[in-house]
Amino acid sequence: MSALHLARTAYAISAAPIRTHQSTEYDAFAQITRRMKEAAGKGRRGFNALASAVHDNRRLWTLLAGDVADKDNTLPQGLRAQIFYLAEFTHQHSPKVLNGSASADILIDINTAVMRGLRQQELAAP
Repeated sequence: MSALHLARTAYAISAAPIRTHQSTEYDAFAQITRRMKEAAGKGRRGFNALASAVHDNRRLWTLLAGDVADKDNTLPQGLRAQIFYLAEFTHQHSPKVLNGSASADILIDINTAVMRGLRQQELAAP
């Protein structure tokens, strides 16, 4: 390869965008939230898909709770506490969704609010 070719490709715009933590988290929330919405909209016929999506949602919130509980986490303490609270709420509400005594709507609303916050955070980043 010539030096000119290397110089051109080294500074060319990459075909794959650089992924940030926020965009990765956003995508995880978006995928799970979409699955919960679709499954909940199918009623009884969507129960298996809903159970799978709720399970994955709980796993995501467990990861987030562990992350914000880490003493080295750099998020503000108040935000860390709010995220931990939402993780606890998700863990308490999910079984109610699965046994039919509650709707998945609040889980979808929480995830949607988090996605909005992640998107705003990413847009505000330099």
